[in-house]
Amino acid sequence: MPSFGSRFAAALEDRGPFCVGIDPHAALLHEWGLTDDVAGLETFALTVVEAVAPLCSVVKPQSAFYERFGSRGVAVLERVVAESRAAGALVLMDVKRGDIGTTSQAYADAYLDPASPLAGDAVTVSPYLGFGSLDPFVETARTHDGGLFVLALTSNKEGPEVQHARTDTGETVAERVLDHLRALNAGAEPLGSFGAVVGATIGETDVDLDVNGPILAPGYGAQGGTTDDIRRIFGSAAPRVAASSSREVLRAGPDPDAMRDVVRRANDELRALR
Repeated sequence: MPSFGSRFAAALEDRGPFCVGIDPHAALLHEWGLTDDVAGLETFALTVVEAVAPLCSVVKPQSAFYERFGSRGVAVLERVVAESRAAGALVLMDVKRGDIGTTSQAYADAYLDPASPLAGDAVTVSPYLGFGSLDPFVETARTHDGGLFVLALTSNKEGPEVQHARTDTGETVAERVLDHLRALNAGAEPLGSFGAVVGATIGETDVDLDVNGPILAPGYGAQGGTTDDIRRIFGSAAPRVAASSSREVLRAGPDPDAMRDVVRRANDELRALR
C-alpha cells in the first residue's frame, strides 16, 4: 500500500481538499427528527456516509459520539469506517488519544492496525505527554502505512495556555511539535505521513506551518473559517490542507442531495488554493 502521505496527496488532488466530520451529536439527531439512541445514530451516520463518502477526500468520524452509546454505538462506528473506505474516502479517526507505553501501543493498534475493525487510514493524537509518548503511534503508522494528525495549534480558547507556552529553548510548545513533525517527514515525497492539526480560525500567526506533511484545519464553514483564512494562515502550505467541517454538511441533512451540494461547493472553493 502507498504511504498515507501519498494517499492523502492523491485524494486531495482527485476529490478535493474538503474533509467531512461525521459527528452525530444529540442536537443534530433531533434536528433530523431522529431519536437519540442507537437506532437514530445508525440512521444518521450511515445516511451521511452514503451521501458524502463517494465525493470527499476524507471523512472524520468523532468517536465520542459513538462511544456514548456503548458497544452498540462502537459497532455503528465500525460500519462507518468500513463503508466510508469502501466508497473510496480516507478515514481519519478523530479520537485525540495520548498516553504512554503499552497503553499508547494499544490505542495505536486499535486505530491503525488493519486487524482491528476500528482501523482507519489515520488518527488524531495529542502530544502533550511529550512528543516521545507518541512513538508507538509513529512506529505503528509506519508499519501499516497509516498516518497521524498531531494537535499543534488549535482554535479552542483554552489551547494557548499550553500551545503558546515557551520551551527551554525559547520556541513555543506548538513550534516544538511542528519541528518534531518536520523531522519525521524529512525527505518524504510527495508528502510525509505525519500531519498537524491547526485550526482554521486561529487568527494571525507567524509560525511556520509547513511540515512536509498533511494538515487538518478544523473550523471551516459554519464555525467561521473561510478559504481566505486558509490561504492567509497556511501560505505556501495551503495546498496540503484538508479543511474540515461537520455542521456545514450535517445540517443540510437528512436530504442526501443537499449534503452532496455542500461538499461540492466547498471543494470548488477550496480547489482555488491548489
